[in-house]
Amino acid sequence: MSKINADVILDAKGLACPMPIVKTKKEMNELAPGKVLEVQATDKGSKADIRAWAESVGHQYLGTLEDGEILKHFLRKSASEETEVKEYPYVVQNDELQKKIESNESIIVLDVREAAEYAFNHIPEAISIPLGELDERADELQKEKEIFVVCRTGNRSDMAAQKLKEKGFDKVFNVIPGMSEWTGQLEGVNHKGGQQ
Repeated sequence: MSKINADVILDAKGLACPMPIVKTKKEMNELAPGKVLEVQATDKGSKADIRAWAESVGHQYLGTLEDGEILKHFLRKSASEETEVKEYPYVVQNDELQKKIESNESIIVLDVREAAEYAFNHIPEAISIPLGELDERADELQKEKEIFVVCRTGNRSDMAAQKLKEKGFDKVFNVIPGMSEWTGQLEGVNHKGGQQ
């Protein structure tokens, strides 16, 4: 089984509906924006309940892993930056990036989402460097290559593209709308190289 790191683990094992949601809601309120919560539950109905609750309040449901009788639900708390205006001027649409990947161009796809988001699904061969680690890890990237930065909606990737530009990378593109609407190949816990 894949190991996915969460920032906080909530034990809701042995609780029946609606208690896993009640505890999840309380924990999410205390969680910092952008952080990932793992909810461990044994109530089989919790998968649909937690997903529906997360989507109704604007948090990101990443997925659920089954570990024997335990369901491990992964949620990412929505962050205010996801509603900010995009400012980086060099953008490409998802389909433009997909064409470059399909034609085997020598490019870098940089995924700046959190590690847990990347683990559940990502573009094959994308490099995972979460936005919060980009300042320390930018030297892992090749400046001479075109770099296409993706996140869930195009906002974190906008900030990442600006950071890379400031560090002297001049072939950087923000991919919009990003992974929330990606229809190309995916890899990860939920995808083994197939379509979404």
